[in-house]
Amino acid sequence: MAYATVMVHVDVDGASDARIRLAAALADRFMATLIGISSCILPPYPTEGAYFVTRELIEEERRDMAVSLKRAEEAFRSHAGQGRTRIEWRSAIDVPDDYIAANARSGDLLVIARNHGSGGVCRTVDPGATLLTTGRPVLLVPPGADALKAEHVVVGWKESREARRALSDSLPFLHQAKAVSIIEVCEAGMEASGQQHVDDVANYLARHRITVGSALAVHGEADAATELMRRASAENADLIVAGAYGHTRLGEWIFGGVTRGLVAASPVCCLMTH
Repeated sequence: MAYATVMVHVDVDGASDARIRLAAALADRFMATLIGISSCILPPYPTEGAYFVTRELIEEERRDMAVSLKRAEEAFRSHAGQGRTRIEWRSAIDVPDDYIAANARSGDLLVIARNHGSGGVCRTVDPGATLLTTGRPVLLVPPGADALKAEHVVVGWKESREARRALSDSLPFLHQAKAVSIIEVCEAGMEASGQQHVDDVANYLARHRITVGSALAVHGEADAATELMRRASAENADLIVAGAYGHTRLGEWIFGGVTRGLVAASPVCCLMTH
């Protein structure tokens, strides 16, 4: 398995320069085509009060959006590097979440911001929605990160469909990593069964010619997301691999969960799949 196409979301507000450089470097590493994607829509107009919307106003705002998308393309091509041949650009006046979900059919790996951004649903993608709707591995990039070496990868394991998919989707990174660690954060008293899980995962990766440095099942003092981030920090890892939304998104919003914790606070890149 390899990533033949890396698709990176570009914000229309110009806050994507570092993320574009990171995605371009990944495309070079995997000898992949780089696709930039961006979209935005008109904000909803007030339905009450003395606010009149004319055809001329709407057309003017659509022209402004077209200019913003053109500016985003220019930034994408500039930070992707001049002379790049395997490069594409896609943009439209459309709902960002819907547009990236529809175009995900063309990408092997989607690169987006970990944080939602300030543009709201009209101007940027929601990480949670992208994870749930695209059916692709999603690389969540923390603010300001412009490089991903992925020399040490921490795999957060859980007995779930999502974790199995994330592990398979991360194989291109794991093949190139210098060190791979597996950790399952389990409930007290479940360490023995958890250890069997991570040992099986380590053996699975060994059959893919990937050496695992450590495979541990632990009962952490904190929640699983915090334990994964703590382990990544302690081991100087710069990539966490985990399944996304093993529970419903509403359930994670109410009760908390690994996906919610990583999306909210991970200081390193996260590769996640639903």
